[in-house]
Amino acid sequence: MKQKFWVILSSLLVVALLAACSSTPATTVATAAPVRTLSANGNGQVYITPDIAYINVGIHTEANDVSTALNDNSTQAQKITDTLTGLSVDKKDIQTTSFNVYPMTTYATDGSVSRKYFAVDNSVYVTVRDLSALGKLLDAVVKSGANTINGITFDVQNKDAAMAQARDLAIQNAKTEAESIAKSAGVTLGDLQTISVSTSGTPNTVYDAKALGGGTSASVPVSAGQLEISVDAALTYSIK
Repeated sequence: MKQKFWVILSSLLVVALLAACSSTPATTVATAAPVRTLSANGNGQVYITPDIAYINVGIHTEANDVSTALNDNSTQAQKITDTLTGLSVDKKDIQTTSFNVYPMTTYATDGSVSRKYFAVDNSVYVTVRDLSALGKLLDAVVKSGANTINGITFDVQNKDAAMAQARDLAIQNAKTEAESIAKSAGVTLGDLQTISVSTSGTPNTVYDAKALGGGTSASVPVSAGQLEISVDAALTYSIK
């Protein structure tokens, strides 16, 4: 009888504990409402006039023996250097960028060897700081023995001010765009959350019809044009 009593009592205690547990209120975790944002992009462009140019002057010589090919190439290279310095180009602005010597073979129509000889290629990188003399300079180096002009690149020595101006324009344009979008959507902009600014790696050349060297017949006509500095900006605002 006593054993039965303890079994009943134990069962009642278990029921009471379960009831107590079920009456404990559940804990709820509050989740923050997502922040509403508005993003806009802007671009800023500034045009500047080049004040410096870079040219690659090529010298190619050929001869039946390597010594003659080398000597001929060195002679022409020295003439070009003398011409450049005579036109007020500083020696520090004249730099050899490549020098290659290689054997060559030509064949007749029947497949037999018609000639064996050597070729020498010398490339000189020249910085031109007086653009008004560029046309005259190109004409002079060709007459001095340059076989090729491997491209002309125009640049501006100090682009910091133009970069800053283009950046300010890009940010202002992005801000104006954000305000316009917010007005159209019927919302109010909050605090600025993020800002990203990127610039183009190389300024784009915008050519005009201006010829360097005064346009005389003794000068090679070269158009410097203008350089375009472009900056992109992306802004993100919270929405009130």
